[in-house]
Parts: sequence; C-alpha cells; structure tokens
Amino acid sequence: MKFGIHSLLFRETFLEKDLPLLDKCARLGFDAVEIIPFDPGNFPAAKVKAAAADLGLAINTGYGMPLEYNTISPDPKVRRAGIEFSKKLIDLSVAAGAEVFGGMIYCGWGYLSGRPRTEEEWRWAVDGYREVAEYAAAADPSLVLGIEPVNRFESHFINTAADAVRFIREVGTPNIKVHLDTFHMIREENDIRQAVLDTGSDLGYVHACENQRGIPGTGLVPWREFFRALRQVGYDGCVTIESFDPNMESIAKLCCIWRKLADSPEQLASEGLAYLKRVRSEAWEEAMAC
Repeated sequence: MKFGIHSLLFRETFLEKDLPLLDKCARLGFDAVEIIPFDPGNFPAAKVKAAAADLGLAINTGYGMPLEYNTISPDPKVRRAGIEFSKKLIDLSVAAGAEVFGGMIYCGWGYLSGRPRTEEEWRWAVDGYREVAEYAAAADPSLVLGIEPVNRFESHFINTAADAVRFIREVGTPNIKVHLDTFHMIREENDIRQAVLDTGSDLGYVHACENQRGIPGTGLVPWREFFRALRQVGYDGCVTIESFDPNMESIAKLCCIWRKLADSPEQLASEGLAYLKRVRSEAWEEAMAC
C-alpha cells in the first residue's frame, strides 16, 4: 500500500516554482503526492514526471470541476465545454505520469440544483463521461479515473459509494473506478465499513481525511474498521491524506477551513502518516490472526 499527501496542504499552486515540494514530501516519508493543476496552462507536467521519477514518488492528480465546465448543466454548450476541459486535464495527468486522476471530475463542484438529481442529469453525466473515459484509455490505458462521492453540501449528484458504483458500471470502461474519501463518507454513509465492502473491486483510490480535516486519528473516522475493510476487498493502492492550510485564503474559502487543524502542515502530514501506517499494520495483523 502506498501512502500519499495532497499538495494543497503546503501550496496554493503547483507551478514550476513549487517543484521542490516533491522533495519535501519524499523526505516526510510519503510514497505519492496528489497535485491539482489549478492553472492548467502553466502546470509543469513533464517536469513533475521527471522530478517524481528521480525521487521514486508516484504522482496522482485531481480536480473539482468549475461550474463553467459542469457536465450536468442544462446548457448543452456548458456540458460540451466540460467534456473538452476534462480531456485537457487528462492530457496533463498523462504528461505528469499520474497513476490516478480523481475527485469531483464528473460534474460541477458546488453545483446544487435545489432538488434531487434527475434521470436526465444522470444520462448527461454517464454519456459525457464515457466519452472522457474512452479518450483517457486511448491516451494511457493505465490511468485510473476516480469518481469521488462528495457530501450533500457540495453536490446533489453523487453522494455515496453506491451512487459511484452505479455510475462507473453504467459508464462501462475498465479505467474508471470509485474514489472514496472518509471526510465525505462519515457524512453520507450509513456504515463506512460496509460501504467499502460494497464497493469491492471497483475501488480505485482513497482519500484519508478526518471528519474535521485534522490529523487522522484525532476525530470520528473509524480507521481500524476502515482499513480492515480495505484489506477485505483486496485494496492495496494509494491512501492519500487530504487536508488544507487555513492560512491559504482561497483554499480555505473553497473548502471551508476556518481554524487551525495542527500546529503546522508538516505536523499534520507526519503525524497523520505515522498514525495511518500503524493502524493499517495493526488491522492487517488482526486479519491474519483470524
């Protein structure tokens, strides 16, 4: 199992000047770094790939689709723009050597229609993302597209693991998987462990986040049960700590982070990594003893 860290814990951007962050993450003990190419035109994809290879790091990418690229918009021009923008993000992910491109990559982040999702929205999203997934498969068959269920305050469209499983199965391409995030799961699932078990082999990526976005192990997430479930479904991919620094005003506003979650980003990263590795090891040992 690989353990990753989200670059937004340390940097608001990822431009050429931010490349030294990869070395920092490696020195903190991480196996992978997730990067959001917020500025696609200036994202140094090839240099990310080269630097990560030198450090022995895996790279993952993610995104929250802006509303102007909302693939469930009633406006067909907006939906088409979202599909074409998704293809650009896939090109950048492939150029960066990413193993996973995940997140809220299937509709506009923060888009709330004021009603439950409709079958029309579902059809738009499935048909549109099938085109995106087929494009990605041609660009790099090994790139995993991770569909992340998010909480009801961020979207009305895909809120649970069951929603995401249904979505990827209807898209129907082998490169699309479910991306589970414990921050959202603790708000939307009836049983976190059972949600993992029900996702099963469709699980392709994991965000490890406390319910308050603090250091894993300091909140309400049932980590031991979560890792037992990961083992039970045979998931041995990347588990990435996702949190943010409230001193980054734009990120804090987007993610509603209004208080300090640790003394420093480095403390959150290092203590979170140590905790997750310990719980994972204990859960594996307990499973072996049964």
